[in-house]
Amino acid sequence: MGFVESYGAVTGADAPLATQEWPARQVPVAGVDLLVRDVPDAAAELAPALYVHGLGGSSLNWTALGLLLNDTVRGIAPDLPGFGRTPLSGPTGISEQADVLVKLLESEYDQPAHVFGNSMGGASAVALAAQRPDLVASLTLVSPALPHPRVSASALWFAALATPRLGPVVLERAQRLPFDRRFQASLAMVFGDPRALPPEVRANYEAELHRRDTDPWNMQATTDAAKSILRSSLAPPRRSLWADAASVKCPVLLVYGGRDRLVDARIRTKAQRTFPDARLLYLPKSGHVAQMEHPEQVAAAFRDLIA
Repeated sequence: MGFVESYGAVTGADAPLATQEWPARQVPVAGVDLLVRDVPDAAAELAPALYVHGLGGSSLNWTALGLLLNDTVRGIAPDLPGFGRTPLSGPTGISEQADVLVKLLESEYDQPAHVFGNSMGGASAVALAAQRPDLVASLTLVSPALPHPRVSASALWFAALATPRLGPVVLERAQRLPFDRRFQASLAMVFGDPRALPPEVRANYEAELHRRDTDPWNMQATTDAAKSILRSSLAPPRRSLWADAASVKCPVLLVYGGRDRLVDARIRTKAQRTFPDARLLYLPKSGHVAQMEHPEQVAAAFRDLIA
């Protein structure tokens, strides 16, 4: 989740990709000022792109991948309401995020964009592409939070967070744990091999977790998002995200990690079968955020997708 404005990392072309600065600005969208970051050094004539983070994430999740692709697309990455540096302005579920993304794309671009989404952001990107196919040139979905028939530990965790009264209690108790314990647990949950992370990525992820603890809206945004994910898993077939996926006509790149502890990578077969025009990138050693752990492979697969 590296971004130098908060952490004092070295800037410039010689700095590690995960610590190179993206300029940030405020964009009024749907009644809230979104913090939006622009990928630097991308030519104006390149095709537009949009990078969408997941639950608990932020625009910082896309730093390395966006810089790798700044010769191919000119991208923006928002902090969605309730996450990163954008305050909570109302319910923050999959459909609400899709509505925000529609308005952001309409305000920023005059042509379809290549949309990247991770986890819950992947689910919101699918809803966006189904509702407004005219705004989406392609989808790159990294461990998208599509409904899964198997009950997992993460599914039980989301169910607990989504339960009225129980969710805040679970979060409050987790918040009282020593920070280092929570940090190590977060690393183990999100990354395939935390020991292999570059030191600057690890340090910036830790700093972002520290900063997130100070957000007054953090608990509400997390429980609202968890409720939305749970509702999507219980939706009837005709109204489910799988129905949205089957209606997506643009090219789709599906990226799954073999060590993902939040999204079971075995769902990749169903996903590739459901999207009408889909390619698959399976990374056995990656976790939930392949765009952070293996950005070079994701970038190469995206270039192949749009070639």
